[in-house]
Amino acid sequence: MNAQVELSINEQKNLKTKVINKANSTQSILSDFTQEKHLSIMDNAIVSEGKLAFKSPNLVKWEYTEPYKNTALFKSDKLYVTNEGKKETLNLKSNKLFKSLNSLIVNSIKGDMFDDEQFDISYFKTETGYQVEFIPKEKKLRRFIAKFELKFSKISTEVEEIKLIEPNDDFTLIIFKNKQLNTKISDDTFKH
Repeated sequence: MNAQVELSINEQKNLKTKVINKANSTQSILSDFTQEKHLSIMDNAIVSEGKLAFKSPNLVKWEYTEPYKNTALFKSDKLYVTNEGKKETLNLKSNKLFKSLNSLIVNSIKGDMFDDEQFDISYFKTETGYQVEFIPKEKKLRRFIAKFELKFSKISTEVEEIKLIEPNDDFTLIIFKNKQLNTKISDDTFKH
């Protein structure tokens, strides 16, 4: 069991400052990821693997490579989904909830979600780093996401894991590996 100790007010401020400085200096991220979807009706998690590409200010591409090839690209207030060759486009501008989710995704990848007006936030120290829990204040969003948990590296203060917990306690855990910050990413990466 990973013991958690709540951070003092000063420790919270120091962590926030380090994470925000890291987020502000992050122009791009390339990373492999493993996604585990835990459903209460299933004994085993559904595991997917893929690659994440992020380019500031708000280009995000989740490219799933295992067990299926799917892509979700957030670009210019639109979500472009390619699911086994079928393409679909969602306009995020016309849907406030999707726009909120897109913003949360971008900010959680960078680690900068410290908005006290949007979330009730709790800070913890763990054996391997830090964990920050975000509970959405907006009722509409809480119907989909009960809580976000971000795990940060003790050394680099980069996001290592994102856990999205649904109201029924099902959750999705995303673990980042082989992360590269501020490397050049071609605009072709974000073509749809």
